[in-house]
Amino acid sequence: MTEVSAQDPILVEVISSALSSIVEEMSETLVKAAFSPNIKERRDCTASLFNAKGEAIAQDEGGSPLHLGSLMGVIAAIRERIPDDDIVEGDVFIGNDPYTGGGSHLPDIVLAAPIFVGDRLTAWTATLAHHADFGDRGHAHIFQEAIRIPTVHLVRRGVLQQELLEVILLNCQIPDERRADLRAQQAALHTAIQRYLELCERYGRQTMVDVATELLDYTERRTRAAIKDFPDGRFTFTDTFDCPELDEELELKIAVTVAGEEITFNFDGAPPQVRASVNVVWTGLYAACYYTLKTLIDPDIMPNAGLYRPVTIKAPLGSILNCQAPAAVNGRSETCQRVVDLIIGALAPAIPTKVTAASNGANTGVHFSGWDPVREREFVYLETIGGGCGARFNKDGLDGVQVHMTNTSNLPVESLEAEYPLTVEAYELIDDSGGIGQYRGGMGIRRKVRAEVDDVHFWLDTSRQKSQPWGLFGGGPGTSATCELNDEARPVDHGYTVLKSGDSASIETAGAGGYGDPAKRSPEAIREDLQAGKISKRASEKYFLEQ
Repeated sequence: MTEVSAQDPILVEVISSALSSIVEEMSETLVKAAFSPNIKERRDCTASLFNAKGEAIAQDEGGSPLHLGSLMGVIAAIRERIPDDDIVEGDVFIGNDPYTGGGSHLPDIVLAAPIFVGDRLTAWTATLAHHADFGDRGHAHIFQEAIRIPTVHLVRRGVLQQELLEVILLNCQIPDERRADLRAQQAALHTAIQRYLELCERYGRQTMVDVATELLDYTERRTRAAIKDFPDGRFTFTDTFDCPELDEELELKIAVTVAGEEITFNFDGAPPQVRASVNVVWTGLYAACYYTLKTLIDPDIMPNAGLYRPVTIKAPLGSILNCQAPAAVNGRSETCQRVVDLIIGALAPAIPTKVTAASNGANTGVHFSGWDPVREREFVYLETIGGGCGARFNKDGLDGVQVHMTNTSNLPVESLEAEYPLTVEAYELIDDSGGIGQYRGGMGIRRKVRAEVDDVHFWLDTSRQKSQPWGLFGGGPGTSATCELNDEARPVDHGYTVLKSGDSASIETAGAGGYGDPAKRSPEAIREDLQAGKISKRASEKYFLEQ
């Protein structure tokens, strides 16, 4: 058909919406076709489109911001490893390795496929799914955490590479589940290819290429304009980071420099990488920085590679924020949450109405794995439990939600108990866990799970156990995170223990910081919180004492 000019703003908007619809349809295809509860219920997956160079042009809104770390490196990794003449229609590539496969941790397996229009490579599509496997693993180095997959052909010219798939599945605890979820990812890729080709048929290949270029340029212009509204200057902040694997707290620092239309995030002085799972490869660090910037400038800006152009990110190689092989990275999400806190803390004085107080500061992951004698199979239950969201200049923080770098749903109690030999004894918000202030911080969550079989391996990934999420401009801190076992259970040692039948683990996530002087909180809001059980009588009296 006749090519249409990409300079037509209405056409650009129409195609932009169509591209967004494609990634949303991809995501729904993946969720509906998936087998594992972590994907079909918790939606721990992301779908995306890229131009021929591998620059992101669209990502689904339901995906996790942290998944951007695994996605934005994978196409470059494919192009670096695979000659151009060995990339053809019908190919599907697989990868997960943070050091050779463009990933950010090993459970996030990416499948990517080129989109050819005629014989010309025009775009790429990719799906990421967190495969909740590899439950009983160590985290001293990357070789303990899961199978490492560089970017290689899973499907070549439409033919599944069966031997490679069998090697991958042999290294999984629940291979049938992995096989089914990988097929769901392939189905999502097929959906994207079909929809993209339909757009090319309607508008022409060159128009699609031109529109993608214009979308990146448009996002860059809007990002630069938003940064220009920030006051110029150098803004610093220091925070502490803890996790169950480490005996000591680490000190993390940032210097944010705003100069006209550009911004620099400098993490100079970051601690050296550690013998634990909380190291971050550069893709994870970049994803955290890009996410935070987007939340501070314009929620309507498309999440594409144009956002990255005015941003410079610096972190010493070999540090916990820019690690080198063979550092373990499975728990990198905990550290990335603190990166968000650092940026917000630094910029709060400059843009007080655009930031929140500190949220719960963790991606509290719990892992229960073992043998299910009733279903006669291995099981791995993964859950990331939400917590408090920081208060804003004009609103209370949200209670019991996923924040910042995570965007997964909870696993409903009914689904959990139907799938695993586990029982949920409590699932509730924690009274008084939100920091006081003119606007109250969000509340943390208590989830208590009982093992119904012996020899259940329990891992805990969390943070803010030794510190509290800070408040802003007079707001109080939220409560810390905790994990308590019943008296007869074997204690948690560096995040790990083995539970016997009847043992229970009660996980309490951190609350969030309050915003503003507590003396300015309205008596009506205090009474409503007290009536709803969000705060205790003692806490309500503290508000009135402040007044």
